[in-house]
Amino acid sequence: MRPVHVGAAQLGPIQKAESREAVVARMIALLEEAAGKSCDLVVFPELALTTFFPRWYMTDQAEVDTWFEAEMPNAAVQPLFDRAKALGIAISFGYAELTPDGHHFNTSILTDREGNIVGKYRKVHLPGHDEFDPDRAFQHLEKRYFEPGDLGFPVWDALGGVIGMCICNDRRWPETYRVMGLQGVEMVILGYNTPSVNSQKGQEGPEERLFHHRLVLQAGAYQNATFVVAVAKAGDEDGHPLLAGSVIVDPNGKVVAESKTEGDELIDYVCDLDETVFGKETIFDFKRHRRVEHYGRITSQTGVERA
Repeated sequence: MRPVHVGAAQLGPIQKAESREAVVARMIALLEEAAGKSCDLVVFPELALTTFFPRWYMTDQAEVDTWFEAEMPNAAVQPLFDRAKALGIAISFGYAELTPDGHHFNTSILTDREGNIVGKYRKVHLPGHDEFDPDRAFQHLEKRYFEPGDLGFPVWDALGGVIGMCICNDRRWPETYRVMGLQGVEMVILGYNTPSVNSQKGQEGPEERLFHHRLVLQAGAYQNATFVVAVAKAGDEDGHPLLAGSVIVDPNGKVVAESKTEGDELIDYVCDLDETVFGKETIFDFKRHRRVEHYGRITSQTGVERA
């Protein structure tokens, strides 16, 4: 057995006026709860330190940059790193990253049990649009404020297994899981801030959104024989509702833990990474069964084309 006791630390809403220090205090409270359950790893959501600011249309870059972190850890977040180190718990969380040379990414990091950053991922599949859209019920301006990630989909040897990361919309794309699956990933961790209603299709509400959310996570887990840990920022942020539904999925695609609220909530599960072995050595033994000579379209084109 190779057990990793993982905690999925869902956050309730973060209002626009809420400080990073207040949010970090909430994160530490969830971390303490996870310590009481002897968790090895705690995963927090996408953009865990702030409200989901891409819903707001901004034209002043200085204003935009106030939502970004130029250092990690910084003074506001250092208490979270310090407490995680003291408890001996690895953590992962998302934030808006401003690089020293002026690039803007939607980023997640992974630490070891000593509080050292050992992995970084930058969101590849940015949803939404880059200019104000009057036809949408609300704005989703990730393409305006972020650049597509430039690190690909790496994996890391951590906690006795192979860990990968993605963020929010990445979970909807099968290539995300497969690229990590081809590196032997055993646990994919991710955070998300998903609106409860589709801004371009108002009749698509929480029930259908949750169905699609679970569908892609369960398929990605099963088709790559990996655990998937998906963690929400949920609830009503200044009148804009976000989907909850934080889940832990096993390598057979089964949901083994799921949140029950739209607030700060910890769910947990002991993931035996050895449970990934059977799928990787049988139906999803890539070395024996993949036929790459027929997959050229996947990387040679983006939009739909007919031969």
